[in-house]
Amino acid sequence: MIQDGPSEQWIAQYDETLKQAAADAQATDLALRQVGGAATSPDGEVVVRVNASGATTDLVLRPGVRGLEPEQLARLILRTTQQAQADVGQKVVETMREFLGEGDALEFVKSQVPVVPEPVEEPIGRRDDRADDDYFDNPPDLIK
Repeated sequence: MIQDGPSEQWIAQYDETLKQAAADAQATDLALRQVGGAATSPDGEVVVRVNASGATTDLVLRPGVRGLEPEQLARLILRTTQQAQADVGQKVVETMREFLGEGDALEFVKSQVPVVPEPVEEPIGRRDDRADDDYFDNPPDLIK
């Protein structure tokens, strides 16, 4: 009877380690595919959903956005998207913590999470929805 020598045992252990790593990678991939983030603007008019990589998967614009100037709407969508990306980033960290534990690898994952910049407070202006005749009969004050 031939006994396995040290090299055969090492190869068998290495093979088992590779199988376990592949199973862990597959479980991690599955868990991350299920992670998503979402955010709603303070006024509830914009809702953004993102996947684990932060890519937008859904954008909902409620009727109230019609009264916003295009630049204001763009800023609102961008800010809400950034919040959704930060949300999913935290969820990715929690998911990876389960697989990696604490350590350098998790710290790297944490370093990749986007930080939401502080909002710049701007007055939200609404479009003047008056009929043209009303507008010209009572125009807004203009600064010269």
